[in-house]
Amino acid sequence: MKLTLKIWRQKSANAKGKFETYTVEATPHMSFLEMLDVLNEDLISKKEEPVAFEHDCREGICGTCSMVINGEPHGPMQGTTTCQLHMRHFKDGETIVIEPFRASAFPVIKDLVVTRDSFDRIIQAGGYISINTGQAQDGNAIPIEKETAASAFDAAACIGCGACVAACPNASAMLFVSAKVAHLGRLPQGEVEAKRRAQAMVKQMDDEGFGMCSNITACEAECPKGISVENIAKLNREYLSSALGSETTV
Repeated sequence: MKLTLKIWRQKSANAKGKFETYTVEATPHMSFLEMLDVLNEDLISKKEEPVAFEHDCREGICGTCSMVINGEPHGPMQGTTTCQLHMRHFKDGETIVIEPFRASAFPVIKDLVVTRDSFDRIIQAGGYISINTGQAQDGNAIPIEKETAASAFDAAACIGCGACVAACPNASAMLFVSAKVAHLGRLPQGEVEAKRRAQAMVKQMDDEGFGMCSNITACEAECPKGISVENIAKLNREYLSSALGSETTV
């Protein structure tokens, strides 16, 4: 299958970017990243600069393969990361527009690569549990109801790819932050720091320049792990209760 690619090219964070057009031969069995590999091999053979894009596991669990494909974060398939998207979902002769995630808190480094250090700083602000070090407890040492454990596990599935931010017209990171708050706050080990965690992570999110949530729910629709916006409601409850009832300032 022959495809036309319109790819965002930007040499550096401070350089002015633009779309460049390429043609590539692909097979329906290729993944999207394998198709880009073929394009880069062709560019290198012509002594041209290959397209910079990020990847790691190529198994849909690391979240680094983020890019916007035809206007949709990670492409047209729901519940799928870019690396798990296959070319059989495109048609021969189709034009595909590929660009990086667009958000001021995700500045472009080069071409399709953005930095998500802002997510790391949000996690550092409160996305952890402080416990005494030592031997790990047995799995059944702290009984947790199945429904609660399942709910925490669903929130923990977030891979921090940033698709929620790219999908939101406000560039809000509320789904990401709420997933981390809900994951830890629903477990007994995380309840001790729940109030401080909500305040600290929301403050850091605001400091990073992310927008406000306006309940459009595009974040849930584009999330490759199907993180529910119900977690945002939990984050709001945690934040309000901590702001009204806690004397601790963060």
